[in-house]
Amino acid sequence: MAHDPVYYGEYLQLNKIIDAQTPVSFGEGKEKAHDEMLFIVIHQAYELWFKQILFEVDSVVEIMNRPAVNDNTPEMQTVVHRLQRVVTILKVLVQQIDILETMTPMDFLDFRDMLRPASGFQSWQFKIIEAKLGLKFDQRHGQQYYTSQLQQKDIDVIKNAEEQPSILTLVNKWLERMPFVNKEAYWKKFETGNPDRDTHPFWQEYERVYSSSLAEGEKNNLENFRKVFFEEGENADRTLTPLACRSALFIMSYRGYPMLELPFQLLDTLLELDNQLGNWRYRHINMVRRMIGTRIGTGGSTGAGYLQGAMDKHYIFKEVSQLNSFLIDRRKLPELPKELIEKLGYRF
Repeated sequence: MAHDPVYYGEYLQLNKIIDAQTPVSFGEGKEKAHDEMLFIVIHQAYELWFKQILFEVDSVVEIMNRPAVNDNTPEMQTVVHRLQRVVTILKVLVQQIDILETMTPMDFLDFRDMLRPASGFQSWQFKIIEAKLGLKFDQRHGQQYYTSQLQQKDIDVIKNAEEQPSILTLVNKWLERMPFVNKEAYWKKFETGNPDRDTHPFWQEYERVYSSSLAEGEKNNLENFRKVFFEEGENADRTLTPLACRSALFIMSYRGYPMLELPFQLLDTLLELDNQLGNWRYRHINMVRRMIGTRIGTGGSTGAGYLQGAMDKHYIFKEVSQLNSFLIDRRKLPELPKELIEKLGYRF
């Protein structure tokens, strides 16, 4: 099928991109700060990558927000693939700090005061990424001023993102419908009854093995085990329900079965997202300390102090990572019913 010729520069709109750098220090009557060009290009590159991350995350939300997602179809493969792409992009963001750190503190001082009150803290795209992944307002560090420096149109976009289903809430719904342990038909010859800790044979045996594996200083873990997996009711600190946590732990424990391979990859990718976001924040803190020490940020934040607080608090998928506290030796895992094993494997 014929199409109009495409020219590289026009396709990429390079004139807009290449002409989009206007250093403040290059203005008339000012002494040019050479490193301001690098500063602008790096941050523009960050925002372009943020745009791509949002593009990938939005597509994942669209898939997982459908009435039903078949784990054994390309849909789940697409979800995992795109989130893994986000992980790779975050690795690039961390590496870009190496380039920015070729600028010395004195180089930065040549133009820093001209930037006020502009600040990376005003990156509305990054705040939207956090919200769409699952960071709630109540879990944010510095709630009182995290949108105080933004224009109202950007605040509205962030607030709208916070009201939409996030990756974390959609993962919770996906986990809640995992049927493996809770489908009573698989366990009829073991015991009948409601699939909860007190009557379900799988969780009875799992808790017994877990309890016997705890060292003396870990005995409190057993109480936490019961809270995480079986304590129902409202809890503002929780996003994953007990049912979702049970499903996630089952996936982690029996991930060697073919049917659980993709579900495990999804959970593992969520943890890697948090890991890379943490790496980015850590490198950012060290860079800020190197550049400005204990001075406040150009936008008025506490600088490195704020970043440290955010790094300590903004772990979006921590409920998933904490489930690793409840894993047991694979050689001691409860034996699964034959019918369930057949369901978890490939049949030819």
